[in-house]
Amino acid sequence: MPEALPLRPADFRSDQQVRWCPGCGDYAILAAVQSLLPELGVPRERTVFVSGIGCSSRFPYYLDTYGMHSIHGRAPAIATGLALTRPDLSVWVVTGDGDALSIGGNHLVHALRRNVDITVLLFNNRIYGLTKGQFSPTSETGKVTRSSPSGSPGAPFDPVSLALGAEATFVARSIDADREHLRAVLRAAATHRGAALVEIYQNCNIFNDGTFDHLKQPGIRDEHLIRLEHGAPVTFGAGGARCLTRTADGDLAVEPTAGADPAAIVRHDVHRVNPAYAFALSRLPHDGGPTPIGVFRAVSRTPFNDAYPPPAPPPLPAGGTVSPGGTDPAARRDRLAARLGAGERWTIG
Repeated sequence: MPEALPLRPADFRSDQQVRWCPGCGDYAILAAVQSLLPELGVPRERTVFVSGIGCSSRFPYYLDTYGMHSIHGRAPAIATGLALTRPDLSVWVVTGDGDALSIGGNHLVHALRRNVDITVLLFNNRIYGLTKGQFSPTSETGKVTRSSPSGSPGAPFDPVSLALGAEATFVARSIDADREHLRAVLRAAATHRGAALVEIYQNCNIFNDGTFDHLKQPGIRDEHLIRLEHGAPVTFGAGGARCLTRTADGDLAVEPTAGADPAAIVRHDVHRVNPAYAFALSRLPHDGGPTPIGVFRAVSRTPFNDAYPPPAPPPLPAGGTVSPGGTDPAARRDRLAARLGAGERWTIG
């Protein structure tokens, strides 16, 4: 057989018209994913994107891979079943802050806790976009929206903190407008064996425009962005003017680098088994304060797929010689009868 030609980004673009609002950050994320997929070396027919409900959930239509636009909040559950029964597939979940953290919170937490071998892309624009601008689980306290005219009364979720609390083995954050950083983080997540979650700050220019501008605008972004690099001291600002140090009670503090004890400056380590350090990073102030982006945690733990492999199919009836892939109607009936009759049964009434 002739050798397969290398895949190109164009090979992962479907024939569907992309329909997001002009200027939406989803366009940049889609372009980053489409440009990355050929580099992973996974054939299109072994790549699957599962989405829930929301603007981000249009993703499967725009990729020439297998995909499923599922139901609200249930994408992690569907992806779990797919990953367990088809371990040969590369399974991705595309979700938003409302879809994943509201109705889907339970499914997301347990997929991460179990360390199912899936890659979750969580688009966070701090608003419900598809349903026209209500506050979401990540909206800041006091956010005035159509559903909170007096301001959102609740405290927001932090997706990275939530994932670390669920013991996800890979947790990262990136930004829609920083394509190279986003590609690097997505590559690391896709090659991780186990549950990987990447929070992506994404602008909704219709209902929550500019919520992450302080992390994007030239001239001010470097004063706020903490770019995490494994093994490197955690410094940021012009020329690394500020740094992170440990306080006496174990918290992280921001100090001028020039006045800090070099031995006290935190050195980033994504492989710490105890997630306490990564969690402390995730609790740094976001709104107008220093905000870490990059990989927070990347540790190894047996994936759920390996710990609980798919059960063997029930045996065929005595004398059965049905081929697993047979298409003969009688053979299929025998196979169905074998499955329905397997295991314990109860008689009611």
